[in-house]
Amino acid sequence: MAGNCGWRVAVKSAVSAKREVVRPLDPRTLHTSQHRQYQNHQNLRALECSSPPQDHHDPDHPDLDHPDGAFEIVGDIDLPTRIPGNIVDGSNGDIAVDHYHLYLEDLELMEFIGINTYRFSISWARILPKGKFGNVNIAGIKHYDKLINALVEKGIQPFVTLTHYDLPQELEDIYGGWLSPQIQKDFAYYASICFKYYGDRVKYWVTLNEPNVVAVRGYRSGIYPPARCSASFGNCTSGDSESEPFIAAHNMILSHAAAVDVYRTKYQGKQNGSIGIVMNAVWYEPISNSAQDRLAAQRAQSFFLNWFLDPIIFGNYPKEMKDILGSLLPDFHNDSFGKLKNGLDFIGINHYTSFYAKDCLHSTCEQGGPGVSMTEGYFLRTAIKNNVPIGESV
Repeated sequence: MAGNCGWRVAVKSAVSAKREVVRPLDPRTLHTSQHRQYQNHQNLRALECSSPPQDHHDPDHPDLDHPDGAFEIVGDIDLPTRIPGNIVDGSNGDIAVDHYHLYLEDLELMEFIGINTYRFSISWARILPKGKFGNVNIAGIKHYDKLINALVEKGIQPFVTLTHYDLPQELEDIYGGWLSPQIQKDFAYYASICFKYYGDRVKYWVTLNEPNVVAVRGYRSGIYPPARCSASFGNCTSGDSESEPFIAAHNMILSHAAAVDVYRTKYQGKQNGSIGIVMNAVWYEPISNSAQDRLAAQRAQSFFLNWFLDPIIFGNYPKEMKDILGSLLPDFHNDSFGKLKNGLDFIGINHYTSFYAKDCLHSTCEQGGPGVSMTEGYFLRTAIKNNVPIGESV
């Protein structure tokens, strides 16, 4: 890969490494009644143990962590899931697994199986239900205060994400959420509240969880909130899949930079913590050894992972994106460049799967396939090569 791409090599090494991980049954996948049965089973199992479970410390991979998103486990925050037709069977996110009320039981399970780091997200809407247009919700502040204190007491490191796919509905209704530059100051304000109340105990902060997924699924395909897309991309009531993903992404990148700037200038020196971002890192391999397909694989990375990391690290979008998209990509102004270049202490990688990439810029591809359009990068994404999947199914 051209240019300064050391972080990209590190990402490739991380997602290429194959290390078998045996995971215990996750109580978070169970319904509430099953969750309590699981808790009782674990309590009995603990009594039967003649010695405590072994510490999961691994010098090469020191932290056994458990990541969660507020909406996924706490519930009661998401309007789009309540709209008829958005979820096939009519389910909603009102309860989830009720971590809000059962967090102490959940922490007992974490302690028992040897988890030493818990990455969870704070619900922006629980802290500021109306964003800057309303007051701080003290009940929400106290809830996370109790959770963090309980984690610290058990020796579990809190690793906090500021937003995991959710934001106050008020901001969406008033100015369009991530589509408006107003959200940059609002996110920095919210982040500052979290740093102020919890930074004495939280030493690892994540600004955004998988913002590339939010941009693609929220504003291109419309399958995630706020469910915006063009008619040719999905079943949405409004949106523009050719332009809005790049507008939303631009505001997320600058919101990340604004939050980091607040942390650097006001809190990091006395709190001694670190701040970064977590990205979804789909890996792409060329479907053939041709130069065109190798470039297509690189282009696929640029249009998904590098889309966010290049601005945060280097201060601008990837060259491949700029060459193809031109004026569709917003510009970074001089006043944001300094904040972007000071943009993180660490990068978190969520890697779920890999694909092959086939060139569609210099070759003919069937229209409508994943990745084929100009705004997706002119490549065809596929998991199959010569009738063989790229990896084992799980």
